[in-house]
Order: sequence, then C-alpha cells, then structure tokens
Amino acid sequence: MTLAVTQIDPETERLVAEWISLSEAAKRLKVSVGRVKQLIHDHKLVGVRRSGESEPQIPAIFIAGGEVLKGLPGTLTLLADAGYNPVESIRWLFTPDDSLPGTPIEAIAAGRHTEVKRRAQALGF
Repeated sequence: MTLAVTQIDPETERLVAEWISLSEAAKRLKVSVGRVKQLIHDHKLVGVRRSGESEPQIPAIFIAGGEVLKGLPGTLTLLADAGYNPVESIRWLFTPDDSLPGTPIEAIAAGRHTEVKRRAQALGF
C-alpha cells in the first residue's frame, strides 16, 4: 500500500508538542509499520511529512497506554468526512477552543471524546 502523506506547514507543526515516526508508533502500538499505515489510510490516525524528517510523523499524544486514544478514530473520520485534510485535522485538534476548554485533543485524552465528536460532526454541515 502506498501512503499519500501531506507536507505540514511550520505554523501547524508548532502546535504539536511531540511527534513520533511511524516506526515509533508501531513500537508503541505493538504492531507493524504496515498496520500503522493502514490506520492512517483508514482515518484512525493521521500522519504528515515534517520538514527534515525522512519518515511520516504523527502526534505522540495520539497513542497512550499502547493504544490509539479512544474517540480519536471517530473524530478523524468525521473531520475527513467534513473535507478536512490531515494538516487541517491536526490544526483543528490542537487549536484551543474556549468552549471545551483547552484543545479538542486534550478533551479526547481526558475522556471527553463524545463532546469533541459532536463539534467535529457539526463541521460537516
């Protein structure tokens, strides 16, 4: 499978505190790199090309306790359905939202993924 990966802009790249390679994501998830690529293809994860990196990268917060954050795959699917590309999805997830409070990804990590998915779903209308 060929993975189409979008180049991220510096402003969006700075929103993410820690990035990991697909190889590191595979180690943390205890799966193959091919499986991580499939997760990206299926909108369960999102990967982007960062300047100076040879391998696509994903935000480290997307994986916790050896699993993809609960609620993240559904949110990424909703964002993709709303027409968001990987960079726009990352920007949306990591941009502060006063109504949450914090960022959507912080809310997902705190277990408030249903609330975030409602917001993502509304983007499609």
